Amino acid sequence: MLRAPRALCAQAGPSAQDWQALRFDGGAFHLKSTAELARALLVLRLCAWPPLVTHGLALQAWAQRLLGSRLSGALLRTSIYGQFVAGESVEEVRGCVRQLRALGIRSLLAVPTEEEPDSAAKTGETWYEANLHAMLRCVDLSRGPGDGAPPGLMQLKTELTSQIRGPGACSELSPQRLAEAMDSGRNLQVSSLNAEQNQHLQASLSRLHRVAQHARAQHVRLLVDAEYTFINPALCLLVSTLALRYNRPQEGGPWVWNTYQAYLKDTHVRLAQDAEAAHKAGLAFGVKLVRGAYLEKERAVAQLQGTEAPTQPDYEATSRSYSRCLELMLGQVALRGPACHLMVASHNEESIHQATKRMWQLGIPVDGPVCFGQLLGMCDHVSLALGQAGYAVYKSIPYGSLEEVIPYLIRRAQENRSVLWGARREQALLSQELWRRLRGGGRRAPR
Repeated sequence: MLRAPRALCAQAGPSAQDWQALRFDGGAFHLKSTAELARALLVLRLCAWPPLVTHGLALQAWAQRLLGSRLSGALLRTSIYGQFVAGESVEEVRGCVRQLRALGIRSLLAVPTEEEPDSAAKTGETWYEANLHAMLRCVDLSRGPGDGAPPGLMQLKTELTSQIRGPGACSELSPQRLAEAMDSGRNLQVSSLNAEQNQHLQASLSRLHRVAQHARAQHVRLLVDAEYTFINPALCLLVSTLALRYNRPQEGGPWVWNTYQAYLKDTHVRLAQDAEAAHKAGLAFGVKLVRGAYLEKERAVAQLQGTEAPTQPDYEATSRSYSRCLELMLGQVALRGPACHLMVASHNEESIHQATKRMWQLGIPVDGPVCFGQLLGMCDHVSLALGQAGYAVYKSIPYGSLEEVIPYLIRRAQENRSVLWGARREQALLSQELWRRLRGGGRRAPR
């Protein structure tokens, strides 16, 4: 039986001495079966092995040739796929969502779309239209249970061809101009783009408009993923356009959130500017705050171009940046209330402690405009503790077939090497709990 969430005071200005840090010591593992803990330990140790992450696709192809598709697929389903993926069918996804809800954890569904920049097979309008239908299905799956429950959340990855990622197109456009074109359906004419590129921009805007409309109707908030720095200006332009139409506080906004990457040097400045701009425009503001996943590639591109890397110099500097951005946004939430929403997307225990302590000090309710996010299959000792304490905590959940999801998982693993290799504490806690049970301890009683 699950224990009742601990009541936390939400009155403004309590003393720091009254605050008690959550215990991320694996005590919440009593909610997990021994088989689940054993699989988690095995998979996390495999993912911490660099050759498996670096050569994942090649190893998958080799296993298929050696073992056959059926046997290799079965091994993946019982290991990596089973650990990190909700399933393939609607029934499997909904079953995973129900299991998490019973543990006090909410679901952030993610469409596992993969696009290599300018890949010939993945830049045609047919491919983008197929992604549109996948996004609309994801909105339907993300719809909340109703009965006064909070809106659902969905993770959205957008696709933009390189022609509209450049500074020429971005400097000629504004959110207001794009919003007017989105409302009227009139074709955009950007002088730096040719006719085909203008048509693609109009189609991209129309697709995002359809997704946002459907999400709003289904009571689902869209959290738009950030990308590489050469894509982000165009991406932010589109998000700002959607925000003009869907983030009005009187209509329950923000329905469209942007993602801010703390490992970029200019993130704190941009975040402060965007928060102020939203406030002046009378718009609600939604932020997903992450450390960032493209460190190696951003540095490699900068070195190739002979420019200064846009990233922080090291992990410690990134953590300081994350802490400053977190402090900024918690202050905004305390000031603006439900017109400002924040997801603290982090596996870092110090960041979680900072967020929960400042929420206490600022009088922000545990189940209010601030929520937490981790990846499905990772950081369960943190997610479970947050959920059982009554905080709003989400798991980012990919779903789909093996063929769709495994390349997505390998790419995410390559982008999040530091997270995977830094999961040693979670592995140690899993080992301790498994060893205790093997010695006859059984499941712990809830604390």
